[in-house]
Amino acid sequence: MRKEDKNTIIESLAANVSEYKHFYVTDTAGLDAGATSDLRRLCFKKEVKMIVVKNTIFQKALEKSEIDYAEIFSVLEGPSTVLFSNTGNTPAKLIKEFAKKHKKPVLKGAYVEESMYIGENQLEALVSIKSKEELIGDVIGLLQSPMKNVVSALQSGGSTIHGILKTLGEKE
Repeated sequence: MRKEDKNTIIESLAANVSEYKHFYVTDTAGLDAGATSDLRRLCFKKEVKMIVVKNTIFQKALEKSEIDYAEIFSVLEGPSTVLFSNTGNTPAKLIKEFAKKHKKPVLKGAYVEESMYIGENQLEALVSIKSKEELIGDVIGLLQSPMKNVVSALQSGGSTIHGILKTLGEKE
């Protein structure tokens, strides 16, 4: 590969690193063409960008970033596939779902929510991370709960007061 081509690929990968908030480095070696195609389709459906990379080129792309990704460099060995996403837990869920049937991809490391996760044993932690939208939904639900209680208490209280007044009125 010519040096100009490598530089173009490095710039493209660096643009992906800066464009997407989260990325996962995985090992997909051993998947046949059909399984790889299925994985690509699943990634497309979940809005995850999948790129097979050379480790040295990906490392150079990471070095161009303002963020220090040095901790991830240790997992850049053997065949690597990078999954880019703007939702932190989507690739983890995708990996877990797909690996049930195919035993791959295997998580090597990830950069999610400004934290590094190294090793396959981190997959469960990554699956349980809530996305921004999920957290906003939880907060809205928590804020609505007391309001609903007050409204229902006022509605039931009004009918109780009405019942008491009606009963007192009938006694006379």
